This record gives sequence, structure tokens and C-alpha cells, in this order.
Amino acid sequence: MKALIVDDDLALADVLAFTMRRAGYQVVLAHDGQEALERWREEEPGLVILDLNLPKLDGLKVCRQIRSEGDTPVIILSVRGEEDDVVRGLELGADDYVVKPFSPRQLIARAEAVLRRAKMPPLSPAPLSAGGLTLDPTRRELVRGEERPVQLTRQESRLLEVLMLSRGQVLAADSLIDGVWGNSGGDRAMLKQLVYRLRRKLEADPSNPVYLKSVSGVGYVFEASG
Repeated sequence: MKALIVDDDLALADVLAFTMRRAGYQVVLAHDGQEALERWREEEPGLVILDLNLPKLDGLKVCRQIRSEGDTPVIILSVRGEEDDVVRGLELGADDYVVKPFSPRQLIARAEAVLRRAKMPPLSPAPLSAGGLTLDPTRRELVRGEERPVQLTRQESRLLEVLMLSRGQVLAADSLIDGVWGNSGGDRAMLKQLVYRLRRKLEADPSNPVYLKSVSGVGYVFEASG
């Protein structure tokens, strides 16, 4: 497996490269945002480990561009640990967000979890329709009525698929975590952020959802009557 490490801190980049090589990865390095995109396109890595504070092109823009062109798993590394920063990174399509400082063991574990999730097969290859919505899990496209298709991330599509398959039934948060992330590391905070992101694409008014509803103390339910 080839991993692209992007960090303008040369010393830290070397440490990260050493850590990943010890874990069996081939390593490609880049030290600014433009170089990161060039190396990503040339080398076609299976994983990107991406710092946010980069010269020439910041990490969020790099993440957005990677996600617009492909599905390579992306782990963001950042000293920015505030919830808004984490949500922003995940909204742009990052698969995980690791706050500095972190241990080498933690990085390897997170990398392996992200790669396991990326290889999970779709729950259903057939399009699902309910309440005026159509989800194509294969293409990860959501269509609402006559509107243009909306592209979903891998996790957004999987969450909506799980909910639509059990429409009208309240699903516990832990069950949804298992359905989306399997045994590879999701938690309630990540689920909450994922629901927030999905509602922004799914609902006409995300602050007053009619499809993806919260059930206090339990979890979430997909209402087909939306």
C-alpha cells in the first residue's frame, strides 16, 4: 500500500514517513499543497495523510480537490482540534481527523481503520426510493424529486442506505455506528457529525429535518413521509 504524506514540517514528515514504512507502507512525500496534488495524481496512493497548514494551497483545498476527483481515503492531521475545524474537514470528504500531537501507534491504527472502511462493500447495489427520495448506493447519488443528483461521500451514502432500509424504525446510535463503520472505529461524536453533514444534503431545512429525525436518548429514524 502506498501512502502520500503531506506536511511542510520536514522533521515531522520524516517521522511520519518512518512510522508508515515500519508498518509496511510505501511512502511518497509532499511539502506543499500544489505538490501534494501533483504527487497524488502521479503516484495514485491508496491513502493520503494530510496536514492542514500548508504553503501554496492549504490542506482543506487539497482535500476538496482530491475528493472531487477520486475516492482515495484521506486522514487530516492538524493542531486545530475545535469541533468546527473537525466538522469542516469531514464535510469536505476527509475519512478521519487526527489532532496533533498523536502517537505513531494511534496513526497506524487510524490508517488501518480508514482503509478497512474504504474496502467495505455496499449494503445494497440496487437504488432505494422512499418519500420522494432516491439513493443510488453504487454511484453514491441522492435525488430528491426532480432536482439534480447530489453526490454523497462514502459514509454519507452508507448511513442513508442503512436508514432507508429500515425506514420508519428507530435505529440505535450504536447500531448505526456498526452499520456505517463496522468494527473499525466509529463513535457517537463521529455519527453526530455525519448526520449533520447528511442533513445538509438531504433536507430542505437542515435545522428542521423531515426525513432524518433524532430520537432523544436512542438514535435516529428515517421518515419516508418527508
